Amino acid sequence: MPFADKKLETLDAAGIRIVQRAKLQAMLDEILPDNAFYREKFAGIDPDAAVADPSLLPFTTRDELQADQAAHPPFGRNLSYPVGDFIRLHQTSGSGGVPMRWLDRQKDWVWWHRLWQTIYSAAGVTRDDRFIFPFSFGPFIGFWAAFESALSMGNLCLPAGGMSTTARLKFLLDNDVTVVGCTPTYALRMAEVAREEGIDLPASRVRALFVAGEPGGSIPATRAAIERGWGARVFDHLGMTEMGPYAFECLESPGGLHVNEAEFMIEVRDVATGEMRPDGAGELVLTNLGRWGSPLIRYRTGDQGVLRREPCACGRHYARLDGGIVGRMDDMVVVRGNNVFPSAIEAILREFSEIAEFRLEVTDSRAMSELRIVIEPATSAEAKSLLERVTASIRDRLSFRPIVDCVAPGTLPRFEMKARRLIRHKPDDPA
Repeated sequence: MPFADKKLETLDAAGIRIVQRAKLQAMLDEILPDNAFYREKFAGIDPDAAVADPSLLPFTTRDELQADQAAHPPFGRNLSYPVGDFIRLHQTSGSGGVPMRWLDRQKDWVWWHRLWQTIYSAAGVTRDDRFIFPFSFGPFIGFWAAFESALSMGNLCLPAGGMSTTARLKFLLDNDVTVVGCTPTYALRMAEVAREEGIDLPASRVRALFVAGEPGGSIPATRAAIERGWGARVFDHLGMTEMGPYAFECLESPGGLHVNEAEFMIEVRDVATGEMRPDGAGELVLTNLGRWGSPLIRYRTGDQGVLRREPCACGRHYARLDGGIVGRMDDMVVVRGNNVFPSAIEAILREFSEIAEFRLEVTDSRAMSELRIVIEPATSAEAKSLLERVTASIRDRLSFRPIVDCVAPGTLPRFEMKARRLIRHKPDDPA
């Protein structure tokens, strides 16, 4: 299968708009007769008018999708074709509540391949690259899509499920792997184990890591820690089970992610006023244009970011998300009047090389939320000094004095998939 269409990737703003409107028109014409969810939701709206002005279409929210699946189990009514036409079933991680099931037809799955080919080619992947995917396969869509899309390009791909971290490291070294796909947390964990085992990862042939599932790939300190541990370039990307892989990092401009506007429409919703605009800071609202089997139209993602629209050195005119996702709206914590995202705390903690792992514990009450930061030092000897320096750094940069505690080395859990570092307690929950 060939790489993604480069002509679409270099369209100017006017060309992008033409492509988006044509794809939106074709999608609405196709899905509205048989997709009960959107037929009911868009009742009374002129599709032609909505193509000219998509703001005429109401938002889609996660809550209503979950309610629809609960009312019409197991898959809900957001299906544009008979269930027998679908070949893939995946589900969300459940980090935002009840997991959602999502189906794809073969044609939709090829669309996923095309999007991942864009992610890979923008990072300079060639047919000579050799991939390893160090995770156990399950219903999470991202790793399946990344693996099978690399296969579709003709690359040698090594599945590395059912192994210890040490065995995975040996496997990638023995087979001259050049590209790794995993979460940022597991990239750090593999580097940690390599140091413990005396393995020189920077001397390996690995030159690139594609990370996803967490904001770490776009947090400068986390990214730098991964790149030091591996001696390789990190490439972040953004995607959602229900939406698709919608943003990618190019080779030429680290630290920002292009939205694939040939396949997705993006808007920004001001969190305070609800006002919609084409760029700026706020909640991201997305429409996928090629996943007709189970589409999402004007989906309020709950993710906050900063969208910019300047041309990039790579030649693409796609909008860019500076620094990736700032945080999820439902993860934000108000601490003594300060709005704090876990990613902002991680950005500080990752600057301390002495911290092996950390956890954030939030106790919600009607009066205020209490935030406790638990850090695990690499060695016990560093604990006292580390506590003082971490406390001072967070106080100076985030404008509140945190509660910071240390635990013994090796205490906190390690993760292969999405890390669960944010734990919320009700006031009467045990600590």
